[in-house]
Amino acid sequence: MTSILSDRMVPMRDGVHLATDIYLPAGPGPFPVLLERTPYDKRGTNHGDLTAADPVPRPKPEIARWFAEAGYAYVLQDCRGRFGSEGIFTKYLSEAEDGADTLAWLLEQPWCDGRIGTLGLSYGAHVQNALACLDPPGLKAMFLDSGGFSSAYHGGARQGGAFELKQLTWARKHALQSPETAADPARRAALERESIEQWIGRRWRIGRSPLAAAPEYEAYVVEQWDNDRLTDFWKQRGIYAFDAYRDYADVPAVHMASWYDPYSQTAIDNFTALAPIKRGPIKLVLGPWTHGQRSVTYAGDADFGAEAVLDGHVGPDYFTLRRDWFDRHMLGREDAPAHLPAPVRIFVMGGGSGRRTAAGRLDHGGRWRDELAWPPTRARDVAMFLHDDGILRETPPEADARPLSYDFDPADPVPTIGGAIASGAPVMFAGGYDQRETETLFGARHPGRALADRADVLVFETGPLARDVEVTGNVVAHLHVASSAVDTDFTIKLVDVYPPNPDYPRGYALNLAHGILRARFRNSFEHPQPLEPGKVHALTVRAFPTSNLFRAGHRIRIEVSSSNFPHFDVNPNSDWRVPDAPPAVARNSVFVDRDHPSRIILPIVADAEG
Repeated sequence: MTSILSDRMVPMRDGVHLATDIYLPAGPGPFPVLLERTPYDKRGTNHGDLTAADPVPRPKPEIARWFAEAGYAYVLQDCRGRFGSEGIFTKYLSEAEDGADTLAWLLEQPWCDGRIGTLGLSYGAHVQNALACLDPPGLKAMFLDSGGFSSAYHGGARQGGAFELKQLTWARKHALQSPETAADPARRAALERESIEQWIGRRWRIGRSPLAAAPEYEAYVVEQWDNDRLTDFWKQRGIYAFDAYRDYADVPAVHMASWYDPYSQTAIDNFTALAPIKRGPIKLVLGPWTHGQRSVTYAGDADFGAEAVLDGHVGPDYFTLRRDWFDRHMLGREDAPAHLPAPVRIFVMGGGSGRRTAAGRLDHGGRWRDELAWPPTRARDVAMFLHDDGILRETPPEADARPLSYDFDPADPVPTIGGAIASGAPVMFAGGYDQRETETLFGARHPGRALADRADVLVFETGPLARDVEVTGNVVAHLHVASSAVDTDFTIKLVDVYPPNPDYPRGYALNLAHGILRARFRNSFEHPQPLEPGKVHALTVRAFPTSNLFRAGHRIRIEVSSSNFPHFDVNPNSDWRVPDAPPAVARNSVFVDRDHPSRIILPIVADAEG
């Protein structure tokens, strides 16, 4: 019979106490311990805690009892300033020390046998990575699902220098759930009066935001937004593992994420940095899912087939996979199944019929594959050059050609249609979609119009492929550009273009990966430099990772533009050094001539199976 120690207030080094529930197995103990730290209520229900066989998410107390029945003391803790815990919540910045202090407290408890494992999804993975940077005593194994910052600047809060506006939607949702809001009806009413849809396109300031009634949430959002350079603010312990890998805990760890998740790159960064220098073992799993949705077959409007789920293909199910991992690598049970025999397990999207499924989604298909390394050893970088006729070719331009130009108006940004997003509701949603505006799309002005038909989107694509081509890794664009502005953005998007069929008579343009760069950071994220208007500048835009089999008859497309909103804040094209400088339309150009050969690097895997 599981016994529960509720709301134990665990002291931190600064005197703040964190509310903690402990679920103890039957028996005298002591026991191995599993720790899950969360800002989402230690007694709540997480959307990802489900299986394919039982798609209703399980409450955290039920999961804790399940692990306790398997012989683990399961510890659930509210993060600082959330639900039952004391202190002020400042997103991300207390988790390394709070996690390490919690482990130290656990080691002092008579029911702890000295072996502690950590697990958690999203923020629950961020907190694990943060405490591991301190290499705390007692830590024996980890399972990080969809999170754990290699660098919060490069993936989580900012990307390419642009600000990820999911931080705004997340902050508003969780300010409404904060202890201070629960205790103050006036504060709740003030927060509920504000519309995130009306605020998402505006620059937030202290006292001028929909979070003015929740000043602690407003403060950290504005601080993140204002810190646009890669300063010491972004190199704080817990959100910048790049500086901590040598000291990082050497314990067995799974880093799991998915192609339509904003933390796929950080999972790869952690794996590629740690695997060569730690005994581990260190594992990497990358599925075709959106954030935490590992037991469904689809992401957005794209369906990847019955094989896409974790259940039966990576482990029996999410819960058993983790339990077996800890049994084997924390307790040393050699009889526990080894579900991840290879260092890397990836899902290669593509290969489906391209028709509409019974549920109304695109049948894109895909399959799982084990690899010895990331990137796959068979991948080779292939340069595809942008030509003035809109064709992607392996041959560089041989003659002079005029640059391809467009007007980028900050008042009319390219709308976000899917992608690697989390916590974006109600203004944006993750996954794969036909890149065509719909009636319900936030920011849509011309429902039915393909983004490729916008005047401010440049399209480059191959001809219909003669054979299947697999792209697995990071697509990188090396562009030669000019602008009339001293600063602007350049974006790229990798798209799988289906030919027309009876279900999709206009074809289907499936988004796979995106990238963005704020031009002032083209040479350094620490030291921004203005563009010289009219001058040609070289810059590099790196897309998030993906793995996709482009079938014969499809086209590989790259779309180039200057916005992706509301995924990212819109560059006003003005001088960032001038306070409140008004926005302006920028004339942006991409050069595609012999002396300025803009190109895309595609990581192509040889001998891709059809």
